[in-house]
Amino acid sequence: MNMIRTAMLLAAMTALFMGVGYLIGGSGGMMIAFVLAAGMNLFSYWNADKMVLRMHHAVEADEASAPEFYEIVRGLSHNAGLPMPKVYLIKSDQPNAFATGRNPQNAAVAATTGLLERLSYEEVAGVMAHELAHVKNRDTLIMTITATLAGAISMLGNFAFFFGGNRDNNNPLGFVGILAAMIVAPLAAMLVQMAISRTREYSADRLGAEICGAPLWLASALDKIARAAGRIPNQDAERNPATAHMFIINPLSGERMDNLFSTHPDTANRIAALEAMADEFAADPTPRAAPPDEARNETGASPGPWDRAGKKSPPAKAEEPKSRPNPWGRNPTGPKGPWS
Repeated sequence: MNMIRTAMLLAAMTALFMGVGYLIGGSGGMMIAFVLAAGMNLFSYWNADKMVLRMHHAVEADEASAPEFYEIVRGLSHNAGLPMPKVYLIKSDQPNAFATGRNPQNAAVAATTGLLERLSYEEVAGVMAHELAHVKNRDTLIMTITATLAGAISMLGNFAFFFGGNRDNNNPLGFVGILAAMIVAPLAAMLVQMAISRTREYSADRLGAEICGAPLWLASALDKIARAAGRIPNQDAERNPATAHMFIINPLSGERMDNLFSTHPDTANRIAALEAMADEFAADPTPRAAPPDEARNETGASPGPWDRAGKKSPPAKAEEPKSRPNPWGRNPTGPKGPWS
C-alpha cells in the first residue's frame, strides 16, 4: 500500500510540474514541462544521489578515515541483508544523517560530523540502522527524485515571476495563473514532499530498530538530534531546502513553525512508538537481525550487531594509546581522515 501511495504522490508531483508549465505558457508550456519532467526523472534516477551529496559537500569515508563509523555501517548492513553502501561524512555541527541512491546496490549513507561528536556509539548505530531501513525499503530513490522535482517546481515558480508578465505568452489564466505558478505550485510541491516523507519515517524507524536490535538507541538519538537541530543551523540544508525531507530530523531552522508544514512526523510521537516497540522486544525475547553462526564468539554467545556485544572492545594494543584513532577516526598523531 505504501508503494502505491508513493507512486501516486510522485505522479502528483509530475502533474504539478506540468500544471506550472501550463500556467506559464499554456498547452505548449505544459508539453515542454512534461518533457522536462520526464527528462528530470530519468536524470534523477541515475544522478540525483550524486547531486544531493555534492549539495551537502559530503566526503566519502573508509576504514582508514573513519574506522568505527565504517564498522557500524558494515555490521548493520550485514544484519539488514544489504550490500555495503558507500559511507560519507558531512562537515556540519548539526547532528543529522540521510541515505540516498537508486537501489540497495548503489546506496550511500551520510552523517554529519556533529552526529558523530554529539551522539554515543549506540545512538549513532540506531541512526544508521534507520538510514539503512530507508535503503532496504527502497525509499531513497523516491525521496531523492522528490527533492529534485520539488526544487524544479520552485524554480519554475521563479521563472513565472520573471517571464509570466510577457504579453506574448499563452497563459490562459492571466495574472491569476502567474500568481498560482509563483505561490501555490511551490507550496503544493512542498505538501506532496512532506506527505512522501511522513509515510516513510515511521516504517524506517521500526525496521531500523529491528536491524540494530535496540529501539531505545534510536529513540535516544532522535531526542538529541531534534533538540540540537533547533539551535544549530545547517547552512547547506538552508541553501537546499528541497532536500530537508531526506534527513532523519528536519535540518531547517524553521522546523518548529509547525506540524502542518513539517517534513517529518512529530519527534515525540516517533519516540513514543519506539518506546512501545522496546516493550514488545522485552516481552518477546526472539532475537532480531541476529548475526550468523560464524559471527558468534568462543562461548557460543551472539555478539552485538558489530561484534562488540553492545559495547566497545578494548584497544588491541593498550601500550600504544596515542597512536590509536578515537572512535570516529580523527587521529591527531596518525594518518589524517577527512575531519582531522
